[in-house]
Amino acid sequence: MTRPKQDGGKFKAFMQENVLTMATVIGVFVGGLIGFIIKNSTGEWSKREIMYISFPGEIFLRMLKCLIVPLLVSSITSAIGGLDLSMSSKIATRAITYYFVTTISAVILGICLVTTLRPGQGAKIVETQTESIDKASKVLTPDTLMDLVRNMFTDNIIQSTMFQHRTEIYENTSISPAQPMENWEFKSAQREGSNVLGLVMFSVILGTTIGRMREKGQLLQDFFTTLSEAMMTITSWVIWISPLGVAFLIAAKIIEMESIAATIQSLGWYFITVMIGLFLHGFGTIAVIFFLGTRRLPYRYIAKLSQVLATAFGTGSSSATMPLTIKCLDNMGIDPRVTRFVIPVGATINMDGTALYEAVAALFIAQYREMSYSFGTIVAVSITATAASIGAAGIPQAGLVTMVMVLDTVGLRAEGCVPHHTPDPRSWLLDRFRTTINVMCDALGTILVNHLSKNDLASVDRLNAEPHELLELGPNGHEMKE
Repeated sequence: MTRPKQDGGKFKAFMQENVLTMATVIGVFVGGLIGFIIKNSTGEWSKREIMYISFPGEIFLRMLKCLIVPLLVSSITSAIGGLDLSMSSKIATRAITYYFVTTISAVILGICLVTTLRPGQGAKIVETQTESIDKASKVLTPDTLMDLVRNMFTDNIIQSTMFQHRTEIYENTSISPAQPMENWEFKSAQREGSNVLGLVMFSVILGTTIGRMREKGQLLQDFFTTLSEAMMTITSWVIWISPLGVAFLIAAKIIEMESIAATIQSLGWYFITVMIGLFLHGFGTIAVIFFLGTRRLPYRYIAKLSQVLATAFGTGSSSATMPLTIKCLDNMGIDPRVTRFVIPVGATINMDGTALYEAVAALFIAQYREMSYSFGTIVAVSITATAASIGAAGIPQAGLVTMVMVLDTVGLRAEGCVPHHTPDPRSWLLDRFRTTINVMCDALGTILVNHLSKNDLASVDRLNAEPHELLELGPNGHEMKE
């Protein structure tokens, strides 16, 4: 007779624990449904009217983005500062190895799919937003790579919270007309947008320094630890707005776009190829890598990440989703020292979806132009797409600029042939699926690194613990809960 009560108690506990996750997922579907109803029942909406619809979602997105810089700096600094140099290097090595392997796997998968399906043959490409394409095309690959390094080693940490360095080239026709781009004039410029790469590098160095200072650096370590905890508390407040914010963001995008059919038709087999690649990479390649590292299937963890993935799809930004990802992994019991280092770094340099669709796009355009390409060209595309995806977060107009970089490597130009990268309503669909896969890869990578580092972290805990604290530590090195 007591079993129904026990089952009811479990159901109630489950609902209380997952109410926000279910509300966020429902928000995605409700937003899409409202968008379709409004779009099909009324006439064409103006940009101002669409802006009114997206306003609540915009506020939610601004609140998340406001947390990025203080959370990123405090999380990385406190995580590395709380470990010794050898332990930090082990975690960093495992995380970067994971990111490198998944990125290379994504590129190889994309190349295999585009070579097999050949979506560029007979494709119909509609030229749109040529002004944005032409502007992004005026870049040189050496400048892009050097700007990536310059942004990593910033000369002004305060400025890096607001701006990124960018080398701009311009043609001075009054002096020497019709010169190749390599001979154009150039100048240094600052573009709006946080220099995430520079902030990450500074935080890593600062955290390492604090760790080496030991007792002298404890006050600074406590400051960053407290700041990180404060940012996570604010995050726990903001996430309650996520169902509403995500719903309005999705609804506004549905109203803004022409139609789903027009979107898929305009991108054709390219859209299908990228979607197949993202699905196979997210639920196939990453799942295999995760299983090899943990001997567990990742799908149970993916289910627990539902709210994070829904928010990533709604916002289209892995950086903006970062506070929620950290909060979710904390609730799953992942060591905060691992989470607060691996997630910010992953949100910065790990762009598997970007690498995949840029590799697909380069060969797609070659097929569209009926250009033959050799095995060496495929290798060049693989290397360049990997490098471009790593630096995407630190480059203004990342999608267009890095695509031009990949195309330039194989002797192709982007004018009129990259409608899927233009900042128009049609690009948002692929971008959101790509972002969702990126965020999922970061989260699973954190769980994997935590699993591989569990024994090392336990030994560090026991080494640094006081005698009376050793009695409170469980077999896994963490404090035993009552």
